[in-house]
Amino acid sequence: MGVDFRPETLLAAQDIRIAFFDIDGVLTDGGVYFTEHGETLKRFSILDGYGLKLLRLAGITPAVITGRDSKPLRLRLEALGITHVRYGTEDKLPAAEAMLAQLGFDWSQAAAIGDDWPDLPVLLRVAFAAAPANAHAEVRAIARHVTAARGGEGAAREFCDLLLTAGGHYRRLLDQARGLAE
Repeated sequence: MGVDFRPETLLAAQDIRIAFFDIDGVLTDGGVYFTEHGETLKRFSILDGYGLKLLRLAGITPAVITGRDSKPLRLRLEALGITHVRYGTEDKLPAAEAMLAQLGFDWSQAAAIGDDWPDLPVLLRVAFAAAPANAHAEVRAIARHVTAARGGEGAAREFCDLLLTAGGHYRRLLDQARGLAE
């Protein structure tokens, strides 16, 4: 298998049904680019996007809570089929609680990946917290798993692969991609 996680990490993540993602610094490199006309540009990793699609195929709900809102962000999440999203939300805990209630999940079934202080309240409540390699030190300190990859450069995919492996979905999905399974 191409991915390798510590057994205790996989055990901690095996019952996850919903995964919360921050955008800036997790699904992007954390940079915000502006054109001369004031338009916001963001760079997203295709690997990360495919990881989010794989979560959906495995029955794990990807959810996004972000402090920003922009047309490029909305277009990217729409293209990925992510329907559980809260934009422009600095106070992320109530947004996560509302999503959990709406979907019938509880904190013991939730994981999250974040990179900075606004993510801490959610990361401290979920059953499994992760951080990209370049996350703020306080976030890395409380994360059960710190990815080898940086935000916007495969960190979200590594998090997705971990959840897929822990839930027993990785091999089946890989075999389907190879055309080996029905």
